[in-house]
Amino acid sequence: MVFRPHAPLEECACVRLEDVSFAYPTRPAPVLDGVDLELRPGETVALVGPSGGGKSTIASLLLLLAAPTGGRVLAGDVDLAACAAAAWRAKIAWVPQEPTLFRGSIADNIRLGVPAAGDEEVRAAAVRAGADAFVHALPEGYDTLVGEGGRPLSAGELQRIGLARAFLRDAELVILDEPTANLDPGATRDVESIVGQIHASGTKIVIGPVELPAAQHVAKLSGSQRPPVLALADNFAGGPGVYAVRLNEADSAAAGAAGLAAKGSKKFVLLVAAGANAGAIEKRVANSLSIYGATLAVTIPYSAGDGGTKAVNDMGSLVDAPDAIVIASGDDNPSQILAALKSKGIPGKAVAVVGTNRWLERPIEPLFEGSYIATLDPSETGPIADRFKTTYNYPADANVAYAYDMVALTAGIASAVGPSGFNKQVLENRSGFRGSTGLFRFRADGSSERSMPFYQVQKGALKLVAKSTSGY
Repeated sequence: MVFRPHAPLEECACVRLEDVSFAYPTRPAPVLDGVDLELRPGETVALVGPSGGGKSTIASLLLLLAAPTGGRVLAGDVDLAACAAAAWRAKIAWVPQEPTLFRGSIADNIRLGVPAAGDEEVRAAAVRAGADAFVHALPEGYDTLVGEGGRPLSAGELQRIGLARAFLRDAELVILDEPTANLDPGATRDVESIVGQIHASGTKIVIGPVELPAAQHVAKLSGSQRPPVLALADNFAGGPGVYAVRLNEADSAAAGAAGLAAKGSKKFVLLVAAGANAGAIEKRVANSLSIYGATLAVTIPYSAGDGGTKAVNDMGSLVDAPDAIVIASGDDNPSQILAALKSKGIPGKAVAVVGTNRWLERPIEPLFEGSYIATLDPSETGPIADRFKTTYNYPADANVAYAYDMVALTAGIASAVGPSGFNKQVLENRSGFRGSTGLFRFRADGSSERSMPFYQVQKGALKLVAKSTSGY
């Protein structure tokens, strides 16, 4: 054994991963392959991607719980492989997906890692983490026994205890491993708001979140200094600086309407499920139609409660002889409103119906027959399909393709212009990007616009009408 003196650590140094690779002994294919990442003091960096994509592996490397099989992890100019693990970990606060409780009081669990902290310091950390209210309501307050044999805590309460530990440590590097995993929407909003306070103490990593409630609130994490986020949550509409990667209903409806407008349809009606997304869908459909000289004659929000019957009846009195009806049903089953239209002879030779990708979240029903839908081919994964199956022993799907495209996009920007390229001007450029899921671009409001295949439902299946249509 060769003794090597531990290298000194810099205060508030940048943390860098340089060409890092990692493979688990039981999985010959690398989880990480040539990863470059820089974390500067004061930044919040979100790592997003599907399960198994390497997010928690990066956390393990930063915690020195694992060593890279290739490349280096540096703090400033110091290779962490040459540092004392205890000295490095003293600079880190880690909040895992499920923080561990040890047998003892709540106060003792919060001061874990800072055993000398006084009662007032413990309570101050709990207040910042949103834990003080529920702890104070317990009969024994901070002396309440938890852990083995103690009082069980909910997922939200447990996560707040983990955050209180991070606040108490006031660490230079805070690693949050999906802090909103398994939380209900209310708890997710609370934890997201609390996490935003951590920014002031130094460099942080937020691994995820990719759940819809968390994506909707991630913009609150660090205010104006939050880096752009490429959110992989399904049915996410996007927000300023938080870009919706996946196809959403507004884009599908706009592209479907454009597909029929390109074939000569001129007058359209939009029947849209009432809700927060209705306005965005209307705006996108109207914009796509204007490109082809077509018009959105009327938009009629409807409630699932009446099956859409009232909306269909209102349509008859509001607009005469539309060429096509776009139905954006959101979370609802479109069958009820399709049945109401069928009673009026729609679809037919004179009037076509356009659905959206949300229809396909359920099996195709007979009432879908004849409708047009613009959506991504769920089996189309471009050039990555064969390599992915060889590596992971199961076929790639659209989820894999979305994640791959975001990795390729960020790698391409970093290679072309460096870290400074991750800004609105580059990400929202009007030419867009081409990936395994096709051509796409991001809008200033965080939504995405995509080109996609255009189908018609025939004999219970999707039949390709056009290889590509888009609403822009």
